Amino acid sequence: MSTKRDYYEVLGVHRDASSSELKKNYRKLAIQFHPDKNPGDKEAEEKFKEAAEAYEVLSDQKKRQIYDQYGHQGLEGAGFSGARGFEDIFSSFGDIFEDFFGFSSGRRHSGSRVRRGADLRYDLNLEFMEAAFGTEKKIELEKAETCPTCNGNGCEPGTQPEVCQYCGGSGQATRTQGFFTVSTTCPSCNGRGKKITSPCSECKGAGQVLINKTVAVKIPAGVDSGSRLRLTGEGETGMGGPPGDLYVFIGVKPHKVFARNNTDVISSIQISFIQAALGDEIKVQTLEGEETLRIPKGTQYGETFRLEGKGIPSLRGYGRGDQIIQVQILTPTNLNKKQATLLKDFSKLESDKLTNKLKNILKGHAAN
Repeated sequence: MSTKRDYYEVLGVHRDASSSELKKNYRKLAIQFHPDKNPGDKEAEEKFKEAAEAYEVLSDQKKRQIYDQYGHQGLEGAGFSGARGFEDIFSSFGDIFEDFFGFSSGRRHSGSRVRRGADLRYDLNLEFMEAAFGTEKKIELEKAETCPTCNGNGCEPGTQPEVCQYCGGSGQATRTQGFFTVSTTCPSCNGRGKKITSPCSECKGAGQVLINKTVAVKIPAGVDSGSRLRLTGEGETGMGGPPGDLYVFIGVKPHKVFARNNTDVISSIQISFIQAALGDEIKVQTLEGEETLRIPKGTQYGETFRLEGKGIPSLRGYGRGDQIIQVQILTPTNLNKKQATLLKDFSKLESDKLTNKLKNILKGHAAN
């Protein structure tokens, strides 16, 4: 029967723990029982190995599934041998130890390091209509490209870089610390493994030069402020690796007539109180020109009307929002005498109508 402790118990997590919880708890234990922090402590060494073994299993989906179903014996049947030496632990989980101590524990790197190019950001402001229906823009940006003179090796044409004498071309300076070998970036060649004795006159040994480039950006219909477009490979050139990407962040300028709520367009119209009272048909502005809108009798201030399918196209490529039109009723000013008299007569009629209505209500109460 296995004498090993339950892996979830070792890491101090529940059986449904997420990957981030597993890593967080393993980090704590790795710091607590790290050999350098506990020199000569055999119990700490064993707990360090035990935590590494538990994390190796539970952080691997297949191993975790076998363990959850069959336990330690299931893992042994699947060929998992359990705890390993310090060098294997540091090799497998070196990224975690770099987070702790700022160096790579026992890991060696190739002298010629491959680096992906840097990503770039460009902020692009669009007109309201450009964002609504899409457009194509040409943008100018400055970015690093491979030097055409030295083809990126940083050397003057006809020369080659020399192997670094300090690290022997490994790019790493090593020293023994505690129970393992500590590797740090070579201070002489900065991890390159080679040194340039005759730098390229164009790039001064950097292998890259700054250029100005025009990039065409297709703006899909429906983008809004905060939208982000990714242009793969349009970032800076890598050092032996793939280029980075260009991220275009969209901003949209306000419109004098329209506002926006997701895919709906919001606008307002002003009508006279006569149009509101009697009803009318008026022309309203939409994203694509004028449309006729029927104002029904008795329309109130703030009432809204909806024009279906007259809003912003969906960024997902199907359907459009609506246009929502809010009514504002204008109060007449600078009335002449005739207009004022007519309004007073209208007001009296309304007052008489209200008075008669109240009388009828009171009569009804009295009859009851």
